Amino acid sequence: MNLKVCAGLAALALTGAVLGCGADAATTPVQAVAVGTMNGTANPNSYTFALIGDMPYGQNKADSLPGFIRFMNADPSLEMVLHSGDIKAGSRSPCTDSLFVANKLKFDAITNPFVYTPGDNEWTDCHIGIKNNGLFTPTERLQKIRSLFFPNIYRSLGQTVRYVTPQGGEGGQFNDYIENVRFEESGVTFVTLNITGSNDDLASWGTTLPANAGNYPSQAAERALRWRANLRWMNSAFAYARAHNSRGIVFLYQADMWDPAEPTLAGFDDYVREFGEQGAAFGKPILLLHGDSHAFRVDQPFTANSPFYGMHPRMTVAPNITRIVNSGSGSVTSYVRITIDKTGNGPLFSWKEVQYK
Repeated sequence: MNLKVCAGLAALALTGAVLGCGADAATTPVQAVAVGTMNGTANPNSYTFALIGDMPYGQNKADSLPGFIRFMNADPSLEMVLHSGDIKAGSRSPCTDSLFVANKLKFDAITNPFVYTPGDNEWTDCHIGIKNNGLFTPTERLQKIRSLFFPNIYRSLGQTVRYVTPQGGEGGQFNDYIENVRFEESGVTFVTLNITGSNDDLASWGTTLPANAGNYPSQAAERALRWRANLRWMNSAFAYARAHNSRGIVFLYQADMWDPAEPTLAGFDDYVREFGEQGAAFGKPILLLHGDSHAFRVDQPFTANSPFYGMHPRMTVAPNITRIVNSGSGSVTSYVRITIDKTGNGPLFSWKEVQYK
């Protein structure tokens, strides 16, 4: 990585732009991807998508969700919507099939391709314990989320379809991980990872579980296999991006791995280390998109002067990595409009928070 070229990226994070740095030689052609464009209004010089998450929380937010979706649908610049997880509140909100289906039906009204990654509220925290979300086995709820939100593992949700490559389509020990997908757009590799809050499912479920809990993976078994699957998919993403000479990478997942409000973040140490080491070696712009902490934020935690830099051991300086946190929960209802520059004449990524009402 050329650190001289990348040196100014930390300052640029506050301006809503990230420049490219470093370069890899192309080794194989870019894979063609089928994608729909809303109303044929795409800008030939850019590609724009929305980031949302942590919604809807509670009845008022659920009631306002259809209007918010119409608001996004009316944005002629948008060509895709990404959801970083948490389709319901985190506590005192039972994880029932009916709630999942009701919210899924609302999201089905999104006219553009809709790509979603699960959050902890809809499976990890679906237990009585301290969350009081009903008598459920979290791993059973994850299976329900997969069946409901990933009915065709090679297609996005939304009224317009984007074709994706799922980790679960590879077979083998990670065949269940259909929520981890990859696709390419405008020379940028997009990747989803099932990295969740509640310390990546290391926070205890408690001892009260349904009588049939033994029919589903235990908490320890679930986390161990998903941890390996995520690291494998992350490594595969970087390899794919290098092989296809990607201009940048966008990672979408749920957890805020730097949330100071959490009692421990140790479950994210290995993910952070991999992001830093591989991101620095990749050299080009990388976006980490997530929710979990509910307030819009843009920063660069892999820079030495970041207050978050020392929160995980063995972090690597990687100023080409920018993270964007979406708003959600009880805070302002908004989406982040993120634009990819296709011309090569400006920053690869730029962004703006767009508030609803």
